[in-house]
Amino acid sequence: MEPAPAASGAGSPLLAVSDLAVRYGRAVQALRGVTLAVPDGGIVAVLGNNGAGKSTLLRTISGTCRLSRAVIEAGSVTFAGRRLTGVDPGGVVTAGVVQVPEGRRIFGRLTVDENLRAGGIRQRDRTERARSRDRVFELFPLLADRRKQRAGLLSGGEQQMLAIGRALMAAPRLLLLDEPSLGLAPRIVGQIAEVIGEINRQGTSVLLVEQNAEMALELATYAYVLELGRVSLEGSVEELRRTDQVQRLYLGGVDPGNAGAAARRERPALRRWVANG
Repeated sequence: MEPAPAASGAGSPLLAVSDLAVRYGRAVQALRGVTLAVPDGGIVAVLGNNGAGKSTLLRTISGTCRLSRAVIEAGSVTFAGRRLTGVDPGGVVTAGVVQVPEGRRIFGRLTVDENLRAGGIRQRDRTERARSRDRVFELFPLLADRRKQRAGLLSGGEQQMLAIGRALMAAPRLLLLDEPSLGLAPRIVGQIAEVIGEINRQGTSVLLVEQNAEMALELATYAYVLELGRVSLEGSVEELRRTDQVQRLYLGGVDPGNAGAAARRERPALRRWVANG
């Protein structure tokens, strides 16, 4: 089964996931024939409730699913024409795909600087590492101000900044974001969205897994809905907003013509967030 042409755009997609089937042990089938695509330079969202298979999808792409004893039964993952299925996590990062896991798994006992150095450990070129660090500090000036502070002492929003910044240290072509709004106040969620949009404008493609459908549909141009490990719905965000399924399950019945307007009004500028934390 080929990736959806509407998602991939003209030419081959940057990321192509085809007929992916993944299980845990003998009993739990986490993914069932999942096919999706991310175009070069795009933002694609994956929506779904808990247990839908969203995190398993990202772990499979990043090569970390085996750490959870997951088994790829069928299908393939291809990035920039290279098959990633079976490639170890370090090889996936080297290829240009980096995941920000759910729950802001920063190294709490290390400083901000040390966390960032850990993110860039596979970058051997010092000039490239310095360029990546400068990019992180440009996006998040607050991290530059607190570079000697232990990461565990940062607020939840600041730790999310650091988790994203650490991933950017590897200079990825594709950033995998797993629930970046999890556990954050609505005001901070809007600010996180601003940062993701800016990262994409700077040239990094994004695959965004989110339960916060409003945030995801504001950022993405194309989206997939996962239910019980299968893609139950896909299309442009405009098409999905008009479906009864998305309105009922993810948007609370919001009129698609007005959906997101309040979020846009309330979303503060990126500069205000990074200045005030």
